[in-house]
Amino acid sequence: MNDVIDTSSPFSATNPVRVGLVGTGYAAKLRAETLQADRRALLLAVVGHTLEKTEAFAQAHQAKAVASWQQLLERPDLDLVIVSTINRDHGAIVRNALKTGKHVIVEYPLCLNPQEGEELIALAQAQGKLLHVEHIEVLGGLHQALRSALPAIGTGFYARYSTINPQRPAPQRWTYQPDLFGFPLTGALSRLHRLTDLFGAVAQVSCQARFWGNTRSLDSEFYTACLCTAQLSFNNGVFAEITYGKGETMWQNERKFEVYGEQGGLIFDGDRGVLVQAEATTTIEVGSRRGLFAKDTGMVLDYLIEGTPLYVTPMASLYALKVADAARQAAETGETVAIK
Repeated sequence: MNDVIDTSSPFSATNPVRVGLVGTGYAAKLRAETLQADRRALLLAVVGHTLEKTEAFAQAHQAKAVASWQQLLERPDLDLVIVSTINRDHGAIVRNALKTGKHVIVEYPLCLNPQEGEELIALAQAQGKLLHVEHIEVLGGLHQALRSALPAIGTGFYARYSTINPQRPAPQRWTYQPDLFGFPLTGALSRLHRLTDLFGAVAQVSCQARFWGNTRSLDSEFYTACLCTAQLSFNNGVFAEITYGKGETMWQNERKFEVYGEQGGLIFDGDRGVLVQAEATTTIEVGSRRGLFAKDTGMVLDYLIEGTPLYVTPMASLYALKVADAARQAAETGETVAIK
């Protein structure tokens, strides 16, 4: 939980939060830039996939490059560790960071296994340390606009969320490697989290998944494309469909979110939104998606220094992870899986 930090914070502008960063990719770069610009934080150490890239990244952000995440966690001069690396390693790094007495920010997913997620949250509570799972999608303009407009459509009954990303040729990256990325709806957990954030508890899940590449199995080293579609029945009566696809056999880019209620519908296509009702169709203003990693980082510093509540709890992220794992089970067995 996020209420374990003593309100008498040791941090301030004159005693900044000392940070170690695991990762040198896009999200890590935005984190590092935010930390550099905030007097309340000091980025001390960075570890990445290759030492050469790590050294260049560290030099650009006035930090020290280290050879491994284990070596980074051994440093006694770090207060906070940001985990911004491949999904497979999240759980191990978070566990060891907490054991060494550090606060943790981790990009979603917290880990790939819900049982491990429960253990990590319990460990954070026992250690009295912050465990924050980033979910910037709920901070974004589209999600905020959708949430604000929901009352206008009355009792909701159906939602559809589709993100399709054609990529030809498919990149030989970890996001196309199943043991590193995880099941598609786990690795791309923000899709499911949007739905659980809006509609609450899920009663049951069915799911279908297909992979293209050397084999159709998740055991292949890389796939060239994947398509995953799940059907969720919520306890409040909403039925939702979610589709996630990427790679060489996808042909049209799509980012669409629709919600239908008894008094109208909300349709968001890309960054454009409309409220459709019997009497009129109204344009919905959608805020920018830019600057969200910076906002998330700043909010964590606010929490550590001033005790300001965060926008998401690790339990909310864990619940979305449980739904994603139920979808994985449903895809593998061909059966509908109930959420306990």
